Amino acid sequence: MSSPSTVRTSGDYHADRRYEYARAAFEERDFEAAADLARQVLELAPNFVAAHAMLGRSLAELGGREEAVAALRQALSLEPKDALGVRLDLARLGALAPDEAITDGYVRALFDDYAPKFDQHLTKSLAYRGPELIADALRRACSKQIREHRFGQILDLGCGTGLMAQELAGFCAAIEGVDLSPRMLEKAERTELYDALHEGELVAFLSGRGTGEADLVVAADVLVYMAALDAVFREAHRVLNPKGLFAFTVQAHEGDGYILGDDARYAHGEPYLHRLADSLGFTPVVFEPVSTREDRGVPVPGFLVVLQR
Repeated sequence: MSSPSTVRTSGDYHADRRYEYARAAFEERDFEAAADLARQVLELAPNFVAAHAMLGRSLAELGGREEAVAALRQALSLEPKDALGVRLDLARLGALAPDEAITDGYVRALFDDYAPKFDQHLTKSLAYRGPELIADALRRACSKQIREHRFGQILDLGCGTGLMAQELAGFCAAIEGVDLSPRMLEKAERTELYDALHEGELVAFLSGRGTGEADLVVAADVLVYMAALDAVFREAHRVLNPKGLFAFTVQAHEGDGYILGDDARYAHGEPYLHRLADSLGFTPVVFEPVSTREDRGVPVPGFLVVLQR
């Protein structure tokens, strides 16, 4: 996925038209024309955030780092929630720490924009199979632990349109989901599989839940939008009852810690994940390399993990 495409109007018809020309030039990789048109837009509408972002991105492509950073910072000052994702551009230019690159505002805007085509694009174009892999891993984990493949309360983090609930339907007493995107939650609600749906950030959601209340916490392809995972691991451990399971997928990289990839997602290293699990007393039941999706036809490396409290 790219940055959110939805652009609010500048309030000036001529500026909006010129911005569309700038965007078309950028998509055709005519960055000089895009930068020139963005400047023309800003003469008409000096506070149009999208035009500042367009100017910064165009200048970055042309090698004008200093000017690019200034334009992007102006965009961010006008819209601190960063629905357009300019923090990612600043991080790529080395002007912002990688772990500050992705905000809740960006993720919300990204998935609100993506919601209408999410299921078909993800499963068909990207060959996404995160929920299917997690469901299979949970079956294997239960078999290894000689326990019934059935759960009481499930908490689905970053539930999206409900693909994970579809895989777990019939294997739980209750399932609740949380997501930043109201449009994704609207689609999840239509599945009629959730006992409750919550709009919000996942760590804050977990922090508001009771200690030991859940049998299972799942996070399918959502931790890729988080840098440090300490807080989510800690809260998942707290809300799980004894022997409860935490199942998730992440993108992988060969080193330690985490990195911000060119695909605007974070990748996490195996030593980092093991260290976090060990520090909280989680026991790995399943920990294996997988690919949950493709990028331009190439499998993206990741990890499939099931931890037991």
